Amino acid sequence: MSIGSIMNGINSSLRNHQVANTQHNQSIQKIASGSKYPSASYGPAAYAIIQRTYANIGATEQANTNAQNTNAMLSTASGAAGNAVSMLSSLRSSILEAANDTNGTTDLAALQGTVNQTISGLNDNVDSATYNGMRLVDGSKTVAVQGAYGYTNVQLGNLTSQGLGLMDSEGNSTINLTDKSSLASALDTVDSALNSALDQATTIGAAQQGLGYQSANLTTQAENLYNTVSTEGDTDIAAEATKLASSNTQDQMALWAIKQGMASLSQQTLGALNNHSRGAALSLLS
Repeated sequence: MSIGSIMNGINSSLRNHQVANTQHNQSIQKIASGSKYPSASYGPAAYAIIQRTYANIGATEQANTNAQNTNAMLSTASGAAGNAVSMLSSLRSSILEAANDTNGTTDLAALQGTVNQTISGLNDNVDSATYNGMRLVDGSKTVAVQGAYGYTNVQLGNLTSQGLGLMDSEGNSTINLTDKSSLASALDTVDSALNSALDQATTIGAAQQGLGYQSANLTTQAENLYNTVSTEGDTDIAAEATKLASSNTQDQMALWAIKQGMASLSQQTLGALNNHSRGAALSLLS
């Protein structure tokens, strides 16, 4: 066998070694990343589609987080509105009780004390209804509620005693039980305040209901996107493991062929050198 044919064999084996080594590295990277397209070099179009899908997943999950955070904030406001409804219902009962002619002066004074305490408690209720340092039901807060096609602004009402008409600008109660002639007016004032609190509670409840539906839809959307990217991009571990084993075998065969070729080349080279030495010796003797 000539030296030229041996070199051709060695070069062919080197190419086989490089191909097998590349396949080996690709399989390792796919198995390690879990993706058929760990970089754009594995398929630019598919890689771009998968990365855009991941971006959509991130946006969808963030939208879901936003919806859940808003729902948590509205839950605080809803609790305050519910407390206001309960307190105003109690206040209404006190006014109706005061209208009973069986009450004496002492009884009316005691009921007035209860009314004043309830009116003051409405302000305490508002003060405690905060989320992330923000007061929610003092009339200063508008909440952007995410919907299917954008955001809807929900104005949270003013549930303070003054905002409900139960306290004047100087901090005095507008409900006076000691003057029976004003009880009908007081009852109208409390009924109006109660309707305002109920409207606030139902507005918040409707917003929360919408957020619940939106969160469920976003969760389903994210799951579908994950399924899509999994179908398109997830590595078939078993198949890649088989390819890895095959590339290892091919690489070992190529290395063995290179080794054998190098041994043959060494023998051919030594043989040529020996022949050259014998020829030179005969020339000297002649």
